[in-house]
Amino acid sequence: MAIGVTNAPEKSKSSGSIINDPQVRGIFYQAVTIIILAVFIYWIVDNTIENLRRANIASGYGFVRSRAGFDVGQSLIAFTSDSTYGRALVVGFVNTLLVAIIGIITATIIGFVVGIGRLSHNWIIAKLSLAYVEVFRNIPPLLVIFFWYSGVLAVLPQAREALALPLNVFVSNRGVAFPRPVLGEGAEYTILAFLIAVAASFLVARYANQRQAATGQRFPVLWTVLGLVIGLPLITFLATGAPITFDLPIAGKFNLTGGSVVGPEFMSLYLALSFYTAAFIAEIVRAGIRGISKGQTEAAHALGIRPRLTTRLVVVPQAMRIIIPPLTSQYLNLTKNSSLAIAVGYADLVAVGGTILNQTGQAIEVVSIWLIVYLTLSLATSLFMNWYNARMALVER
Repeated sequence: MAIGVTNAPEKSKSSGSIINDPQVRGIFYQAVTIIILAVFIYWIVDNTIENLRRANIASGYGFVRSRAGFDVGQSLIAFTSDSTYGRALVVGFVNTLLVAIIGIITATIIGFVVGIGRLSHNWIIAKLSLAYVEVFRNIPPLLVIFFWYSGVLAVLPQAREALALPLNVFVSNRGVAFPRPVLGEGAEYTILAFLIAVAASFLVARYANQRQAATGQRFPVLWTVLGLVIGLPLITFLATGAPITFDLPIAGKFNLTGGSVVGPEFMSLYLALSFYTAAFIAEIVRAGIRGISKGQTEAAHALGIRPRLTTRLVVVPQAMRIIIPPLTSQYLNLTKNSSLAIAVGYADLVAVGGTILNQTGQAIEVVSIWLIVYLTLSLATSLFMNWYNARMALVER
């Protein structure tokens, strides 16, 4: 007896099946979004061109070749009122780069010290570190800048009553005055010797790490590096007839003369960004150290390694793999927060660009320069930190 098997009728495709297809809907929504975005951009560009035409403002970057007509308070490169707008922007960029680099270095040092202090068994150190973190993390950076500028530096003695520090350094409400090196004939050899010593120091550190990994024996890196960095330039300096002299600041009756002066604008911005960012770095360091297994510390103690060396040689190197990724964000924040310099009159890129914008009316061009510069700095910082993070990553054998 044969049993007939009938196939179930195939489900006919409805006319709305294409609309219900997620892939088709996704393409449709993306196309609509692109069209709306294109229309919006066209409207913005058309509106901008029309407004510039009505205001009789010529677009383009040709203004950077025009005479600036203003002075910059602090500049690492030569600049006068007869210089161009382009050079003024370069001055602002260099000033921004200066405060960012020095601020990052200082914030990192303070952050590591405070972060390790948060984990100290000493009650006073731990609580002071906690108070520092809680205070600075909960205050806007602009207020921290005003605190240093108006609450600390502005109340220092006047220039004629400046505080004298060792090495002919004077501190007053006009800034910090220090000896200025004057380069004579043959000074370039001393500078070259210093650069060679720095490069050799990196090679020594690399050799020491390889030697310790291979034999377990530590190499006296610190004393070797100090001998190179101090000894080689000093020998070259004496051999070339001491070609570098110093113009010392002298406290006069009414003012300081000679030397170099770092104004309160730079100092307040530098100190504010350093101390503010260090509070966040301290928490990153604390969390990174907490992320290391206690067994690592116990094993080091069992081998007779002192607690201080355990932290420096065992815990912190392993914690760096946890610390570096969020540390990158804090470096980016410090660089971007440097744009607050205009609040205290420091001539950074934003402050100089604002002056140029007011004089020329080239708002779009100036703002685009700001965007490009800060984007470039952020990408460069991220690339460097990603490279360093890859170097510090744990390599499995």
